Amino acid sequence: MKVDQFDFELPKELIAIRPAPSRDGARLLVVNGNELKDSQVKDLPDFINAGDLMIFNDTRVIPARLKGKRRDANMEITLHMNMTGGVWKAFAKPAKKLKLDDVIKFDGGLDALVTHKGDAGEVTIQFNKTDNDLGDALKEAGVMPLPPYIASQRPIDERDEEDYQTIYSKHDGAVAAPTAGLHFTDSLQRALFDNGINSAYVTLHVGAGTFLPVKVDDTNDHKMHEEYGEINADVANLINETHRSGNKVVAVGTTSLRLLESATDEEGITREFADATDIFITPGYQFRCVDILMTNFHLPKSTLFMLVSAFAGFENMKAAYNHAIDSGYRFYSYGDSSILMREDQT
Repeated sequence: MKVDQFDFELPKELIAIRPAPSRDGARLLVVNGNELKDSQVKDLPDFINAGDLMIFNDTRVIPARLKGKRRDANMEITLHMNMTGGVWKAFAKPAKKLKLDDVIKFDGGLDALVTHKGDAGEVTIQFNKTDNDLGDALKEAGVMPLPPYIASQRPIDERDEEDYQTIYSKHDGAVAAPTAGLHFTDSLQRALFDNGINSAYVTLHVGAGTFLPVKVDDTNDHKMHEEYGEINADVANLINETHRSGNKVVAVGTTSLRLLESATDEEGITREFADATDIFITPGYQFRCVDILMTNFHLPKSTLFMLVSAFAGFENMKAAYNHAIDSGYRFYSYGDSSILMREDQT
């Protein structure tokens, strides 16, 4: 499909630069085919049945945006994929002046050696620290990597250290939050449990590539970024048992969905997974695992708006986004949310 088909006009004032006062007090748009219903996140248990399984991404955001010096030149580095052993793929600004074997120096004695240069400002760097030492150094030298559409409008502050982290985050490695999960509170999770709704956790370390613009004219020409994810055998078995019982799998966020679809074969069997995925989902994709998707509202012409259009229907999502804009829903990472029923099941 042509990328321009996924464009829409979004008033700037609908871009949320802070979350709702309470996480589960955000608005929730329920999309079931061409039927739309306005609600709130705290009412989520009303739209999911007992026996259904909610899948959460328990990745934890690290302070992945770093400002340093290459000799006398200022550099900004945004980490996006951990290659282990202190090696990271990253986006560099300005990247054109960087050369192989350049050393970038950050606060706290943290250095990075440029070992590879790729496209669109991507570099591979080798830090002079690894494991816990590197984690501690990043906490000193780095800041929370808020999306550019927030960071360009205000400074990053201490509130973001809590706001931009899910309450169940566990495994360090993400450089962007799985934002649908930001709406969950302890009380909401208890309400889901009390209603007989099951839950399980997977890990996909969200990369900064999720914010990269689609620069091609046709979706067939877009190269998707890679992200590393894990699903253990117990969770895979629980997903398969849920489907065998006639219940539904609910992905909390597009990150969970992308990982689940990557780990599920054409027969609909989900298997243990520990690998990178670059799955790119556009209209026409045949979903194998996920039946319901909870997700925030996404950028025009983004890979994520293409994904939700594939899931709930292209025309349905155009109508849903028009309704959201007309109704003043708040967009993007700190914005309101939606719950989408899969089009081929409505």
